[in-house]
Amino acid sequence: MIDNLKNVQPDANFDWDAYEKGDSYTSKSHEELEKTYDQSLNKISDKEVVMGKVTSMNKREVVVNIGYKSDGVVSMNEFRYNPDLKVGDEVEVYIESQEDKKGQLLLSHKKARATRSWDRVNEALENDEIIKGYIKCRTKGGMIVDVFGIEAFLPGSQIDVKPIRDYDVFVDKTMEFKVVKINHEFKNVVVSHKALIEAELEQQKKDIISKLEKGQVLEGTVKNITSYGVFIDLGGVDGLIHITDLSWGRVQHPEEVVQLDQKINVVILDFDDDKKRIALGLKQLTPHPWDALSADLKVGDKVKGKVVVMADYGAFIEIAPGVEGLIHVSEMSWTQHLRSAQDFMSVGDEVEAVVLTLDRDERKMSLGIKQLKPDPWENIEERYPVGSKHTAKVRNFTNFGVFAEIEEGVDGLIHISDLSWTKKIKHPSEVTQIGADIDVQVLEIDKDNRRLSLGHKQLEENPWDVFETIFTVGSVHEGTVVEMADKGAVVSLPYGVEGFATPKHLVKEDGTQAQVDEKLQFKVIEFNKDSKRIIVSHSRTFEDEKADAAPEKKKRATKKDKEESSQVTSTSTEKTTLGDIEELAALKEKLSGENK
Repeated sequence: MIDNLKNVQPDANFDWDAYEKGDSYTSKSHEELEKTYDQSLNKISDKEVVMGKVTSMNKREVVVNIGYKSDGVVSMNEFRYNPDLKVGDEVEVYIESQEDKKGQLLLSHKKARATRSWDRVNEALENDEIIKGYIKCRTKGGMIVDVFGIEAFLPGSQIDVKPIRDYDVFVDKTMEFKVVKINHEFKNVVVSHKALIEAELEQQKKDIISKLEKGQVLEGTVKNITSYGVFIDLGGVDGLIHITDLSWGRVQHPEEVVQLDQKINVVILDFDDDKKRIALGLKQLTPHPWDALSADLKVGDKVKGKVVVMADYGAFIEIAPGVEGLIHVSEMSWTQHLRSAQDFMSVGDEVEAVVLTLDRDERKMSLGIKQLKPDPWENIEERYPVGSKHTAKVRNFTNFGVFAEIEEGVDGLIHISDLSWTKKIKHPSEVTQIGADIDVQVLEIDKDNRRLSLGHKQLEENPWDVFETIFTVGSVHEGTVVEMADKGAVVSLPYGVEGFATPKHLVKEDGTQAQVDEKLQFKVIEFNKDSKRIIVSHSRTFEDEKADAAPEKKKRATKKDKEESSQVTSTSTEKTTLGDIEELAALKEKLSGENK
């Protein structure tokens, strides 16, 4: 061992002075060592994009080696679009700074992608390339997708071949896309995921369409629900179930029968020549409810059901799913007055009815509810005999009278002449009003036409029996002219009685004509109890006084009175049945000829 040591010789070139100073370098200069070290590293520059390799990663950071003297750190957020990133993958990075204050190499993967993004996007569009993108968030009408660092727009209609109801489930997901449009002026990119699966679905669609046949039963998925029907996805081919083909019963909205994404069996009802419009049915998979209707059901039976549809003319009652009957408004009440069906029932009401007609071949049924009550006209003579008095309700007016209802289904007419003993009624509204109660007496019964003749004035004694003793011919009474007409005037007399005076009997002693609202003395020149007519004269009150002084004049006046009374009796007017002046003159001439 010692001998071996004797043979060891010190290095003649070793610098013992440098060693004592703490410098272990050889004779090579410090600059040469730095140069050698620098040559072993990659040449990089700031603001440059280079390739690097992932050496390690955690939830927050990714360490990337680019062959420089130190590794760079990139935030994990910049790799959210690529959830499959792993150690050993090569990635692009942008050199922001070779060395910061802490001596750290600053890198950015996001800026590296953005630097080359437009070239990559254009290449993807030209080559019809499938690319990956990260869905960042929702926006109006679609989604924002990170593609090569560019924010691209994914329309809602391009997410899938079927309508998307919840966009939020796609946020933070990485999916494959195709670039479908680029606007270079505004730097806009539109991508589509739907385009990736359309080609495959198109082939499936052709296969399905080629095998379609009417009456074929297929399984489908509820794709969309509208107010008029349901769209069914038959596996790339859409068909429509119209709302009327969903159920044998009435359906207000398709949501009552099916739900979105529900799988159901449907039958093909029809399709066009190109098989692009396919009509489907759901109710056709079950027997028609009318076929299952009890064979024992017959006219006259009572049934129960629910009101499903209302109209002015009646109500449709569903007595079983898909089996309906119509109750016409005329079968809802015994009353003869026109009313709306809504006055009797509403949609959803549970009602009992009687079967009036039943046609199984036509699948039609008519019902009635008034038949559940006895017909009020069956024993009308016993309950409302002629001469009986009742209180009725005014239902309607006509120019010739009042329609009044004693009870539901039993009504009658009060003729305008039977409203008052004394007044000349022009319209029933002068006496009563619609909806008011009125006392009546049954005058006549017409059972065949279901009508009663009623009277109102008959409830009081006939005052004309008394008037006959008061308004005797020749008696004088104070009266007021209440109405003037070409043929004469209506005069209001005591006790509410009205008389009539022709124009010549309205001449006053001074030769002037009596006017409306003027009070004068009037002499009765005719009283007719049967026709309830009183003819009066003002001029006779002073003419007769003068005649008393001249007996012969009085004799002629008496004869004149008789002639005029005879003529007035044979004529009529609107108020007092007195004829007009021309007819009176003609009658005079005729009577004179007969006397001669």
